[in-house]
Amino acid sequence: MEILNDSVSLTTTFAAILLTFYAVKLLSGDSVQKKRYHKLRGSVFHQIFHYNRVHDYHTDLCRRFTTFRLYHPGCGYVYTADPANVEYILKTNFANYGKGKYNYDNMSDLLGDGIFAVDGDKWRHQRKLASHEFSTKVLRDFSSAVFKSNAVKLVGIISDLASSNQAMDIQDLFMRSTLDSIFKVGFGVELDSLSGLNEEGRRFAKAFDESSELILRHYIDFTWKIKRFFNIGSEAKLRKNVQVLDDLVYRVIQQKRESMSKQEYNSVKKEDILSRFLIESEKDPENISDKYLRDIILNFTIAGRDTTAGTLSWFFYILCLHPNIQEKVAAEVKEATSATGDTPIADFAEGLTEKVLDKMQYLLATITETLRLYPAVPEDPKICFSDDTLPDGFTVKKGDMLCYLPYSMGRMKFIWGEDAEVFRPERWFNENGIFRPENPFKFTAFQAGPRICLGKDFAHRQIKIFAAILVHYFTFNLSDENKPVEARTTMTLPINHGLHLQASKRHRQKINLVSAA
Repeated sequence: MEILNDSVSLTTTFAAILLTFYAVKLLSGDSVQKKRYHKLRGSVFHQIFHYNRVHDYHTDLCRRFTTFRLYHPGCGYVYTADPANVEYILKTNFANYGKGKYNYDNMSDLLGDGIFAVDGDKWRHQRKLASHEFSTKVLRDFSSAVFKSNAVKLVGIISDLASSNQAMDIQDLFMRSTLDSIFKVGFGVELDSLSGLNEEGRRFAKAFDESSELILRHYIDFTWKIKRFFNIGSEAKLRKNVQVLDDLVYRVIQQKRESMSKQEYNSVKKEDILSRFLIESEKDPENISDKYLRDIILNFTIAGRDTTAGTLSWFFYILCLHPNIQEKVAAEVKEATSATGDTPIADFAEGLTEKVLDKMQYLLATITETLRLYPAVPEDPKICFSDDTLPDGFTVKKGDMLCYLPYSMGRMKFIWGEDAEVFRPERWFNENGIFRPENPFKFTAFQAGPRICLGKDFAHRQIKIFAAILVHYFTFNLSDENKPVEARTTMTLPINHGLHLQASKRHRQKINLVSAA
């Protein structure tokens, strides 16, 4: 397995000792039950063995135990799919559970002091600034315009592929398009990775994907710090990838700073998020350094690119599995927009106002059902800061990693009923056919409590715009129905090896990309 390639020699050195210790703990009963700790159900070595399907491995355990402990030499690993436990750690006793030093050490090479890796003042500072920016009409209007523009570009690419009957990796197209979107909305930069002509954009995307995957390995490869010290194996590869990211990001910061220092820039609307953070850095240069801005950019990148592109990919996978759902979504889009087959794509996109998108309740339900089974962040680890007792009556120790499992929770029958693993958008409607949100501690795709996702509306808007446009103009099918579609193990939930589809034009008329106006 890939995860074993560069760590097997060091891992096997410790394996016999640790497994012996693990067996002794179980045989001796070492106060596990006396202290009411969740029972050990495996070890880090099981995680390594099941690495390529780790989310399904955890789901299998959750079906049997709901909450369980795995042995790890660094700290105790506790995993839960219990909504009561989730509410407790995300809200009720929020102050006792955070990223902590363990998570920070594991993620900081990529995410640094960004919002997804820190607690305390740094988290509150970024949260406050980002919360304000995401609520502004300027950013909402600007982001909508960017999403529509990039969706139109994507239609042009898919139209050409459909005309020549070529298959496409639509996940790759989504990844490039959402990367362009977050660079434009977040940093005011035209990256143009969707065209495939920008080598810098391609290198950045590749380095970002590999870094995300390598960072996740820190949680199961307890030799990673040794490899980082000697700059060997996976850690040498991670360092090279991070350097690629840094080269571009620091240049973006410098160019933006120079642009903002010019007199004529003062009269321009500062629409992108980086511009607004730079304004704050001028007020507080000691605390908002270029390194801090770099960390913020990379955190926004993973939030605005990987999660959205992954959700869109799983959404279109589901539409291919269920052609009846695909047709229902297309019919609703047509009714909500009153568009015809010969409506120019630019005009169609421009007509996707908030009011029109809000009419698409079945589309929203289908997106939400996708996130239930394929959450953008499948696992979310927190660190326990002091000994505590969870609502289930079991104790967690100071320093334990307590990880709740959105991917597993979406598949639990005790949460969603006997049809938990059935894709059914109708479960999101009440008896009057109105979309009904679920308790966020049951449906955890966007977290909950003080750390609830600030970009939820931002993400929904982009996904709905892309989905409505593509489904209106094309029908999609899997290019190979016999090829398995599985998740890749990273910090988010992309499809392994991409999603290969065939598109055909839904209408006989030629797709007109240019506005009729």
